[in-house]
Amino acid sequence: MSPSRRPTAGQDLLIPVEAVAEIRSHLPSVADDVVAAIIEEVPSYADAFGGRMGETIRNAVQLALGGFLSLAGGTPGAEPRTPAAPAVDGAYQLGRGEARSGRSTDALLAAYRIGARVSWREMSTYAVAAGLSAETLVSFAELVFAYIDELSAASVAGHTDELATSGRVRQRLLERIAHHLLVGSPAETVTSAAERAGWGPPETLTAVIVPESQVRPVLAELSAQTLQTELPDLDEVALLLVPDAHGRARGALLRTLADRSCVAGPARPWLDVRASYDRAMRARASGLDGDTEAHLVRLVLTADADALADLRTDALAPLAGLRPGVAEKLADTLRAWLLHQGRRDDVAEALFVHPQTVRYRMGQLRDLYGDRLEDPETVLALTIALGASVP
Repeated sequence: MSPSRRPTAGQDLLIPVEAVAEIRSHLPSVADDVVAAIIEEVPSYADAFGGRMGETIRNAVQLALGGFLSLAGGTPGAEPRTPAAPAVDGAYQLGRGEARSGRSTDALLAAYRIGARVSWREMSTYAVAAGLSAETLVSFAELVFAYIDELSAASVAGHTDELATSGRVRQRLLERIAHHLLVGSPAETVTSAAERAGWGPPETLTAVIVPESQVRPVLAELSAQTLQTELPDLDEVALLLVPDAHGRARGALLRTLADRSCVAGPARPWLDVRASYDRAMRARASGLDGDTEAHLVRLVLTADADALADLRTDALAPLAGLRPGVAEKLADTLRAWLLHQGRRDDVAEALFVHPQTVRYRMGQLRDLYGDRLEDPETVLALTIALGASVP
């Protein structure tokens, strides 16, 4: 006999060519025994082995066993720690198939353990009959289980990659929903995108701008249905569209966002979330963060900067001819007078001046404005114009 010499597990493994041939001739029956044992011991695979799929799996088992014998017999180019490519690829694809079927790797790894046990029992019987020594049988056993470990690792990698791939695909589908919502696509387009992604529309959505560094911890506390997308015009932030964060649920959302430099727009019907996004963006542009509902006055006053500037110029025209310092003091006094509804002591306290100073300044303002300070339209214009400068 002309033995083939192959190293395995740090040892020399000597498998005579005749022994390899003898074992190979029994591979179909070994494969059948492996499949039968798996069906019996892993109930979740009972249906999978029926019909055409069962034949495919049996062939895969034979392919794996054949790849093993190629290693054990010293097929040129084969390495014990790197099983034949077809067997590894088959194991990898098997792992991907398990992920697509919605199963974990638990059943698959159990099947590998059973396969290793049964194939070792069967092949070792033929190996003994072929005259292999006890020392060679030990190395043979080590190679069997090292080989199964390789195939198991390949299947786990396939399973992991499939989950990652399907996750990326779903993320793209979810981002497409967000895109349609933000660009104002027709309702049927958005609804169709939601159906393709398997995303059930909520009652409301709330736009939240989140620093990139905070996205992961924030998402960990939000609904799994939260949509995430990047904002092309802004660096280092992401946009989250949070479902059903209205009513009492808004408080929980705001607690999650607290101290994270986030901006939360108002809750809006899910198809109208663009309004929530616009408000959050305006707040961020104004240097505001947190709950936009807490900044409504500031947001309203700054919604049209040009209109506000024109209103301010018109409302404060009587002060235009005064020295800048005097005009500023009178404007501050008038603002405090309006905000405190003419309560002189409160105005004085707010301005850190004596009440007599307030009386004197208000006298000057009445000289400048005349009866217009009693006109509701003028008072409204002045309140808006001067309120805009409140920090």
